[in-house]
Amino acid sequence: MPSFIGAIDQGTSSSRFIIFDHEGKVVTFHQEEFEQHYPHAGWVEHDPMVILGSVLTCVEETVKKMKAMGLNPEDIKGVGITNQRETTLVWDSETGKPLYNAIVWSDTRTKETVKRIINAHPSKSSDCFRSITGLPVSTYFSAVKVRWLLHKVPAVKMAREAGTLRIGTVDTWLIYNLTGGANGGLFITDVTNASRTMFMDINQLEWSDELCQAFGISKGFLPKIVSSSEIYGNVAEGPLKGVPIAGCLGDQQAALVGQKCFSVGNVKNTYGTGCFMLMNTGNEATQSTTGLLTTVAYQFGKDSKPYYALEGSIAVAGAAVRWLRDNLGLISGSHELDELAAQVEDNGGVYFVTAFSGLFAPYWRSDARGCILGLTQYANKHHLARATYESTCFQTYAILEAMRKDSGQDITIIKADGGLSKSELCMQFQADIAGVRVERPEMKETTALGAAFAAGLAVGFWSDQSELMTINNDNIHSFTPSMDTVIRDKQINDWERAVERSSGWLPREDTSSEESD
Repeated sequence: MPSFIGAIDQGTSSSRFIIFDHEGKVVTFHQEEFEQHYPHAGWVEHDPMVILGSVLTCVEETVKKMKAMGLNPEDIKGVGITNQRETTLVWDSETGKPLYNAIVWSDTRTKETVKRIINAHPSKSSDCFRSITGLPVSTYFSAVKVRWLLHKVPAVKMAREAGTLRIGTVDTWLIYNLTGGANGGLFITDVTNASRTMFMDINQLEWSDELCQAFGISKGFLPKIVSSSEIYGNVAEGPLKGVPIAGCLGDQQAALVGQKCFSVGNVKNTYGTGCFMLMNTGNEATQSTTGLLTTVAYQFGKDSKPYYALEGSIAVAGAAVRWLRDNLGLISGSHELDELAAQVEDNGGVYFVTAFSGLFAPYWRSDARGCILGLTQYANKHHLARATYESTCFQTYAILEAMRKDSGQDITIIKADGGLSKSELCMQFQADIAGVRVERPEMKETTALGAAFAAGLAVGFWSDQSELMTINNDNIHSFTPSMDTVIRDKQINDWERAVERSSGWLPREDTSSEESD
């Protein structure tokens, strides 16, 4: 009988459960979108119970589809989990219930918290903890969100005083609930997710005493750190009862694994809600001097050496397409953006800096805000459509250049995946503006596939990494650069000018995000 591996893919805007066969092909899946909450300008929240409910629904519906296909769910040998990173949850260990909504990775309410942390350090630098964490102090990471919660939410303060506070990222929340919740659920996180909290020493793969003290918590409130590929425990209830949970990776690291970037210098870029480029740098952490992040890429087995990566993040990529749809009503679906953009040969001088929540690597400007520049009476919705795609591509180019400087590697290929990678126009422009070949696999579910790889290795579904290298190699679509270099250089220069003009735009918003003195 055939056997299968499952992957829970819990993203920023939706959750999915995907079943893969031994060849890495999708057997069936189910997806659920869920509500985004925006209580104030710059604030982004999710309901933790809704996140969990969406995952459970996806599992139930996928199992139903398997049965309808004549397949036996008992042949699922293991489940891997991949998740939106940095999104921060707090709950009570006695009740298992959330103490506040999840604060999403893109949330910027902690700007004042970031300033206070930096000013309190002798260096007065945003890089004050970079040697320990590989990260700058930023609104992006979990620790500053925890600091805000401790200062602003009475229930969180009370749980800390009572010793019942639990702090985790989405992977921790899901594994905790899938394995029993308040009734003995596992309280763990893998090294990739831990490396995004700003609590972990990336060299020791342990929670840092210095960082925990700086952000006002004890280690006991944080989950146990485990590897990305090992049998953690079994699902406690539901249609997957008894199935091992055996893999866990933050979504971008999962995509790196799913793209099989196992060699030093391999680069992948995921064009999702945000956009995330990672480069495998091997067993040693490479500290960036250009504004990139140093992160754990994966660790296959608790006794194995970790692999590290350099990462550049773009806060808004596919989210800009959703903004055109939901906020402006310019399109009814992402497919229409391609149709609009294809009506013109270039952007007509229009540049769209999608800094809705500031600019991430390599700019790190939390004071930037979205702006559309270069508008004339000639410009129309077709040019704006192109400029929306191009914004992601220009930011990707900036990250690529930073990676070249930090690593000394001559990068010649970007392995692409994610929603925007489906656009031929977008991928061709990416190749043109970056000056490198872009490769897109036929099966684009590389994030979920990476989680499946991690679980499959742990349960023996796949024997080793060499076997993984044979998977998803059919019909890879390549895009090669074809733009005139003079035109390319001018567009890059115009983009950089647009970025300069987007920065320093501080909105007049309330100060409720500030900590009490």
